[in-house]
Amino acid sequence: MKLYDFKMAPNPQRVNMFLAEKGVEIPTVEINTRERAQFSESYMAVNAVSQVPVLELDDGTCIAETMAICRYIEELHPEPPLFGSDAKEKALIEMWSRRAEFMGYLNAADMLRNSSPAFEDRGLPGVPGGVPQIAELVERGRNAMGRFFDHFDQRLGETRFVAGDTFSVADITTFVTIRFASRVEVEIPAAANNLNRWYGEVDSRPSSAAL
Repeated sequence: MKLYDFKMAPNPQRVNMFLAEKGVEIPTVEINTRERAQFSESYMAVNAVSQVPVLELDDGTCIAETMAICRYIEELHPEPPLFGSDAKEKALIEMWSRRAEFMGYLNAADMLRNSSPAFEDRGLPGVPGGVPQIAELVERGRNAMGRFFDHFDQRLGETRFVAGDTFSVADITTFVTIRFASRVEVEIPAAANNLNRWYGEVDSRPSSAAL
């Protein structure tokens, strides 16, 4: 088994933080997306959509997509249960994970990909021919991140962690999203006391060093 990743990219960071929480180590192969290694013929044979991460099993099966990889690892290493222990926990974790992705992560990605000179022709990932940047998406993403911060600050005034009283994969996605947004100088508002409290607690976990 081996993991194709690029440690500077947020989706591989989500997998690496998940593995650290599990105490699982998997040999890695770096795919430097800044140097467009994801478009090499050898890597496209691993993942035709040219994105990281990918988990390659010993039988040659390749599992792409962050949550698919994490779910596979969860089945092999069920403790601690980061996807929940019963029907209610699993549903809430799924709900808050998706909110973190759709309300936060995707908007942070829009801001970075449509503003950074490093992504001048890479407005979308995994497109060998390139996609032009759209400047208007940066402001839209910034506004959307404000709603994300407000929503999650309110939630964390009710619970210790994002999906409840137990740390889960929803916290990993939310944490990586906030770290991702900081790359375009979008930070948690100072007034978001609950979110700042939670962020400090998660940042102090040993698994945060995997990012």
